[in-house]
Amino acid sequence: MAEVGGSALRVVAAGSSAGREHLELLDRRGRGGVAAEIRRRAAGIVDGVRAGGDAALLDAVRRFDGFEAPSADALRLAPGRQPDSPAVDPQVVEAIERAREAIEAYHRALLRGPGVECVDRDGVRIEERRIAVRRVGIYVPGGRFPYPSTVLMTAVPARLAGVEEIVVATPPQAYTDSPVLRHVLDLVGVEEVWGMGGAHAVAALAYGTESIRPVDLIAGPGNAWVAAAKQHVALDVGVDRDAGPSEVVIVASAGASAECVAADLLAQAEHDPLAVAVLVTDSADLAESVRREVDSRLADLPTAETAAAALEQLGAALVAADLDEAIALAERVAPEHLQLIGEAAEERAGELRNAGAVFVGASSPVVFGDYVAGPSHVLPTGGSARFASGLGTDDFLRRSHTVRFSAAAAAAWAGAAETLATTEGLVAHAAAAKLRRWPEEGETGP
Repeated sequence: MAEVGGSALRVVAAGSSAGREHLELLDRRGRGGVAAEIRRRAAGIVDGVRAGGDAALLDAVRRFDGFEAPSADALRLAPGRQPDSPAVDPQVVEAIERAREAIEAYHRALLRGPGVECVDRDGVRIEERRIAVRRVGIYVPGGRFPYPSTVLMTAVPARLAGVEEIVVATPPQAYTDSPVLRHVLDLVGVEEVWGMGGAHAVAALAYGTESIRPVDLIAGPGNAWVAAAKQHVALDVGVDRDAGPSEVVIVASAGASAECVAADLLAQAEHDPLAVAVLVTDSADLAESVRREVDSRLADLPTAETAAAALEQLGAALVAADLDEAIALAERVAPEHLQLIGEAAEERAGELRNAGAVFVGASSPVVFGDYVAGPSHVLPTGGSARFASGLGTDDFLRRSHTVRFSAAAAAAWAGAAETLATTEGLVAHAAAAKLRRWPEEGETGP
């Protein structure tokens, strides 16, 4: 099967030279990370704010956010509804509350919050303490659109984990233009919001300024500049995983709804011109039907320019020889979101390992995961679903161990520790271990 031209969605046989080339392009999407030039410039911005404090931050906000603030204090935004702010549509308020309840219910059901667990064995007591990170910075994107849902998906699990202080950074225009964003910040109890976006926001969160106290961990998605800045500060402050452009791979078998498949491909493609929206199917007829449906829907889509750019870049309908090959290709891509549509495809759900989240059936679109399913929509991208997980309460907890040996237990274990230290050539280690052998050997001890 040759590639079909003149359509927003190319249809290619997975085993053809064009199909293999497209798969190799998908393989490479996460390997280079952020472009070297963006990394270099983002590092310069971060280092500038780290060294220059409030003055450097204000300059960066003016240059990159287009906001002229008289002082750093003016960057602090009061959450909640402003006196001159339009009321939020009651239907939106209800939808937000239902989403919050679903997110909280999911994370609460799986929560292992702050606490202590003990292991005792013959005079040795090990305590593992789970301790909530004290102060967390959440980055909320606001470039093309404000994202109130990101506040829910990050702040709710952080609160459940026991985080005491949640600080939000978001571009000032996103905050001032979106009463919905302000409503959500108020709903989840975020009391410290700073109007700043991009690499300079990450720098201010990581290192602080005269006006902003530094955080212990930074979470939340962002653009390439935010990702580069998070990589740059990662040795000094905790960061969550890099969240790149949105991704979906839909594995659809014969009989799947072309209308649903096309709608779900476009739902991800409209996020970003670099988004990944790929169909893998064992049915050439279905691939053609989806192609036609995508073209039809694009004609009336307000975000068609972005969606079409994403489909041109990394979008495709790959026709596999059979469903086994389709599943193997999806595993190879390891997407952020994986959908299974069609009876035969849905039966294979238990076999899949490499996906940030799996959505089974036409009634379970990724858009539900974006808003109302419950798990966080901050998920691994760029193929990192092979080893990384979505954001959850565990990301806001750290583990610390307390070790207690009784004198008798120390004597019983000292010989083994001394032997291992000697084997590794660490003489002082061995001497420290040997010093604890005295009760066993009848010595008077230290």
